[in-house]
Amino acid sequence: MKFSEINKRFWPYVKGYKFHYAMVLLGIILTVTSTAGTAHIMKPLMDNMFIKKEPEMLYIIPSLLIIIYLLKSAGRYIQAVFTTHIGLHIVSRLREDLLLKMVHMDMGFLYANRSGELISRITNDIARVQYFVSRMLPELIQETFTVIALVGYVIYLNASLAFWALFVMPVVILPLIKITRRLKKLSHRSQEKNADLMTRLTEVFNNSEIIKANATEEYEHQRFKDENERFFKLNMKSSYTSELVSPIMEIIAAVGLAAVIFIGGRAVYAEEMSVGEFTAFLTAVGLVFQPLRRVSAIYSKIQDAQAASERVFHVFDMENSIQDGPNVLNEPIKHLQFDQVSLQFGEKKALSEIDLTINAGQTIALVGQSGGGKSSLINLLLRFYDPSEGSVSLNHQNLKSYTQNSLRHQIAAVSQRVYIFQDTLAANVAYGNEIDENRVKDALQKADALDFALALPEGIHTVMQEFGANLSGGQRQRIAIARAIYKQASLLILDEATSALDNESEKRIQSALEAYAQDKITIIIAHRLSTITHADTILYFEEGQIIARGSHKELLETSENYRRLAGEMGE
Repeated sequence: MKFSEINKRFWPYVKGYKFHYAMVLLGIILTVTSTAGTAHIMKPLMDNMFIKKEPEMLYIIPSLLIIIYLLKSAGRYIQAVFTTHIGLHIVSRLREDLLLKMVHMDMGFLYANRSGELISRITNDIARVQYFVSRMLPELIQETFTVIALVGYVIYLNASLAFWALFVMPVVILPLIKITRRLKKLSHRSQEKNADLMTRLTEVFNNSEIIKANATEEYEHQRFKDENERFFKLNMKSSYTSELVSPIMEIIAAVGLAAVIFIGGRAVYAEEMSVGEFTAFLTAVGLVFQPLRRVSAIYSKIQDAQAASERVFHVFDMENSIQDGPNVLNEPIKHLQFDQVSLQFGEKKALSEIDLTINAGQTIALVGQSGGGKSSLINLLLRFYDPSEGSVSLNHQNLKSYTQNSLRHQIAAVSQRVYIFQDTLAANVAYGNEIDENRVKDALQKADALDFALALPEGIHTVMQEFGANLSGGQRQRIAIARAIYKQASLLILDEATSALDNESEKRIQSALEAYAQDKITIIIAHRLSTITHADTILYFEEGQIIARGSHKELLETSENYRRLAGEMGE
């Protein structure tokens, strides 16, 4: 992606700061004018004050110098404050939009990309863009204006001498181009390696229990150390390359300055220019090379921000494979139908020619060996994926015709993996909805969780620890069930929702759920027989196909596979 293309992509974020940019421009004008004034004051300082010894200059020159530096300081402050505001605000919006884009991507994208990689794009890559937008870009603009102003002043003082002073500037371009190309490649690799490092850390902290249980702290430390060492070496390569810019500029500047001193000295000896003019010229040339050196250094560092920007905009450019339909589902789900539905991942067929009809008030149980296709069927209902063949209809309309948000508002799912957020218990139950304390308590009551919730230090307003670490497994599962009840959805999905509960608690919750779901569609993925004996229909899955269907009693009589599974499940 070219620099001009990146600038074009940033334009929607950049526009809208007219006042701030006006203040930045004012700050730049004050700074650049003051810098040029520093060189210009050298002429009267040498000619009028030291050579002619005019007494009033003892007061004028120091006063002018103070005024110049007051203006320069004011300009720098104004510029710094307003550029920081612009930069930080742009980056805040960019970070929010990037997260919004990621969370709205389909599950295929989220499964394919490591969490550490995604976090790295939001944190590390955006931080590099922030450094460029709020620090480097304003400095680049200021220093460029300073170079232009001082070059103009140098030419104004002595055009022929200016040629010898400034002929070195084009010489800088060739090595700078080669260095920046290499820096961009190294920066891409560095940011990818940083994502690897972030992924490794995420895995360590997310799997701390299994690391402790297996006493593999040293093993994980060594894996992190290896990644960290590779990251260090890559960053050192970038440093070796980027730090070449400054010494190259110093050498070239020294050659130009030496030429100026030699040629300008001869002009002074020949009385073709005064000592003051030469001093002003020499000061201006010296001042030119300082911002020029900074411009070169900044330009080399821009490659880092450019590489980060490419990684960020790559995510924005991704198309979601799951697209919204035109209709909003604002009525309960009364009817579901799978018509010759197949689902394929690469060469693997997760579901094959599924025919199924479910109506409100029915409870359907899905059983079978792991990998049989049970979760795949649920993923189709939630539109994590779309069928490869066939169609899924909801209330006699294709599932694809509805918006994803309105569809998922009608579905409440409790999975084996319980998600507890670092918020109050009430907020976890009402997740994503307005908190109604009476509804929260009612949902907790139905989930057999009210007693333990009220016994917490601050009741339902107690803040949960990360991953619900201050709760038992059974308590976390009860909260997940209460969350599903609170949602008041018309389709309830229970994926081994009571696996962490004792028999008595399980019976109480099942009884409450049966009463709650009388007018709803309930789909249960079962690994224990006790959770499905009451189901209207049990579907036995194997290799993506339904090979048997019927009630618990019917399947015990007609299906050998089900009888064997029932024995394994505790029948």
